[in-house]
Amino acid sequence: MDKIRNLSVRKTILLYMAVALFFSFLLSAVIVRIAEQTQRRIWWNYIDKEALIEAEQKAHGYIVEIPRPSSYEMTQSEFFVSELCDFLGTYAVVILSMAGSCGAVFLFYRNKLRRPMEELAEGSKKIAENQLDFSLSYENEDEMGQLCREFERMREQLARNNQALWQTVEEEKMLRAAIAHDIRAPLSVLKGYQEMLMEYLPGEDIDLGQAMEMLSESGRQIERMDAFVEAMRKLSSLENRQLNPESICAGQLEKDIQGELAVLEKEYGKQCVLQVSESKEEFYGDREVVLEVTENLLSNALRYGKQQITIAVNIGYAKLSICVMDDGDGFREEAEKITEAFYGQNAKDSLKHAGLGMYISRLYCEKHGGKLVLGNDEQGGAVVTAIFRRIA
Repeated sequence: MDKIRNLSVRKTILLYMAVALFFSFLLSAVIVRIAEQTQRRIWWNYIDKEALIEAEQKAHGYIVEIPRPSSYEMTQSEFFVSELCDFLGTYAVVILSMAGSCGAVFLFYRNKLRRPMEELAEGSKKIAENQLDFSLSYENEDEMGQLCREFERMREQLARNNQALWQTVEEEKMLRAAIAHDIRAPLSVLKGYQEMLMEYLPGEDIDLGQAMEMLSESGRQIERMDAFVEAMRKLSSLENRQLNPESICAGQLEKDIQGELAVLEKEYGKQCVLQVSESKEEFYGDREVVLEVTENLLSNALRYGKQQITIAVNIGYAKLSICVMDDGDGFREEAEKITEAFYGQNAKDSLKHAGLGMYISRLYCEKHGGKLVLGNDEQGGAVVTAIFRRIA
């Protein structure tokens, strides 16, 4: 039964028509036969039976047809039945063939087309109303099933696009709020120091040490604004950056990461352990993107880790994953916000870091077909895994 249900549309309509015509011809043959016998019985009552028997004896095996009596000889009812038998004998095949074909088309539409067409029409209506939280459940392996599956894929893609658009709008709102905050805070500090210096410096009501401290703090606020402007420039270029796929092997990637570790270990004074899986597979991706994400994850782990950072690299034909684990306190309740733009866990970090490292890493992973996964280790400490998908 499943095999018949999954036949193609063309084969199904041919099957329906063949079955309908077969039974139409069979039924018409039975009707024609009954009509002929009925007509002969009527005519038999109006012939010279002895003459017919004598003619059959002289025919030497040939069939002698019963002659048709005239309409004046038969009764009105027998004449009507005789004419009806003539009509059925002539047109029964045509009438039943047409009726069978119409029945086949009706059954074909009801069993093969109606349900998928109704689901597609209902789905189109919901999409027009911007309702994407539904799914098509037509499972037949025919052309209509394929059309429904393509429609379902289109709906899923529209839902993903809507989700991405909503996320983009939300991120833009957060970005505008962060810009307002990160610009206003240092400007307020600079304005306050300027007013104090202009008020107290002419009358020498402030000593040189206090003035130098204010100038030093003003310099830190200027550095903060410079870092913010640089972060904005980097974020702007990220959106338009095109990926440049190239071959990435385990050996070369290990050397590249070791080069970054040599600098970062010296800067932060902590130990880093690199573990690279032994694989001869070549992964195709953007090397610069992979290394930049790795550097961001390492910098974050070294800032919050205590003594040791572990980096585990697994490279395959279709996927590259880089897992960075630290021995710090792990992610707190703000874990779901860490990959948002301008996120910072404490105020002192915001003077040196614009809060874009994890956000940029997430965007790069998604741009590369992968994702950024955050979690906490059972022993304590944060675990961040960057997953990249093959792009060539």
